[in-house]
Amino acid sequence: MLEGKAVVEDTDMPARMQAAATSAASRALDLFDVDDCRAIAGHIKTEFDRRYGMGWQCVVGASFGCFFTHSSGTFIYFSLERLTFLLFKAAAVTAATSCASSGIS
Repeated sequence: MLEGKAVVEDTDMPARMQAAATSAASRALDLFDVDDCRAIAGHIKTEFDRRYGMGWQCVVGASFGCFFTHSSGTFIYFSLERLTFLLFKAAAVTAATSCASSGIS
């Protein structure tokens, strides 16, 4: 089990969903090699699709930039260990909020 604690950089998720996101990331890091960001992201996405309905997107890496549109109340950007995590539920432009985010180098 990882000793590090997730540091939430930005979010509009309810606290319970934030805890689920950081816990899912911690479990994924226990299951996969830290360099296998695709498998880690896939694990988190699958867990959130199952738990909160389809349409979740997850990006994991040491450094990345992005711009996306998400459903209100479904966005979190946090770091854990040496990786940064972006998790959000995709949405139509009319019912969504746009966010710009840059990864930590």
